[in-house]
Amino acid sequence: MNYTESSPLAEATGVGFASGLGSITPVPSNETTCENWREVHHLVFHVANVCLAVGLVIPTTLRLHMILLRGMLSIGCTLYVVWATLYRCALDIMIWNSVFLGINILHLSYLLYKKRPVKIEKELGGVYHRLFEPLRVPPDLFRRLTGQFCMIQTLKKGQTYATEDKTSVDDRLSILLKGRMKVSYRGHFLHNIYPCAFVDSPEFRSTQMHKGEKFQVTIVADDNCRFLCWSRERLTYFLESEPFLYEIFRYLIGKDITNKLYSLNDPTLNDKKVKKLEPQMSLCTQISMLEMRNSIASSSDSEDGLHHFLRSSPSTSSLPVSSPQQRASAKMKPIEEGVEDDDEVFVQGSAETLKARQLH
Repeated sequence: MNYTESSPLAEATGVGFASGLGSITPVPSNETTCENWREVHHLVFHVANVCLAVGLVIPTTLRLHMILLRGMLSIGCTLYVVWATLYRCALDIMIWNSVFLGINILHLSYLLYKKRPVKIEKELGGVYHRLFEPLRVPPDLFRRLTGQFCMIQTLKKGQTYATEDKTSVDDRLSILLKGRMKVSYRGHFLHNIYPCAFVDSPEFRSTQMHKGEKFQVTIVADDNCRFLCWSRERLTYFLESEPFLYEIFRYLIGKDITNKLYSLNDPTLNDKKVKKLEPQMSLCTQISMLEMRNSIASSSDSEDGLHHFLRSSPSTSSLPVSSPQQRASAKMKPIEEGVEDDDEVFVQGSAETLKARQLH
């Protein structure tokens, strides 16, 4: 008869396995596994979460909201590192929050660097506060504008900035910083240029689409002058990359041309009078300036247009002026004044009103 004798090791293994099975109790699927919650974490943990929550609810309408956000995130991450190191002893939590802390500190440092006070040179401070600051140009943008491709140049009294029919208008654009310049056309005085005004704004505007043109006026330093000078080509490329500053320049140059037209209408106009007249532009003044501009622009090859303007100027009424025949220039066309018909503007009145008009 064949039989197998059981060894003591096998018997012990079987008994241990059976007792292990008996100790296993199945967990029902509908019961929660978190019957015994752990104790509440340390106060540092909760303060860290409060900092994160405050940083996330900061409204974006605040001027410094990004700096405040990064600051609160940095404080929260710092408290997380302290909690994980001293109270939790969790290496992974400490490492991850250290990485987040480093990122937020770098971003916060960059934002603070951008908000640093930018110092503007004393000589350029007047131009910035007079022209660019009212239009909300940031100091750092103005410093970029004046620090890369421009220089401050000097002209002694009597030296020439530009000569008519000789100096090219393609080279530069300048703002007068100190002194006074005198503008003349074929020996006749037109107007003065005072500090914080563009020297050659009309030429810059009229020749933006054409190259190789020459100055139509002569500009001479009437005092010892200092002016800020940009390379026109490099300035154009820079303004193309800065649309906001491009619009600012368009506005400033247009305003400067208007002031020069006022000066042409009244050669005794100084810098203080220009300030007062800027918001007081009447229709009659606009018409007189328009006629003066057309007179000069329509005869760039002769003195007829200038004489036509000087004939109506009180300061030169004693000059003998012949009746000119204006000829259109090939480079510059005069502005056409739109003549409105009274019948299209006013409502047709009574018969008596029509008779009165015919008598006049």
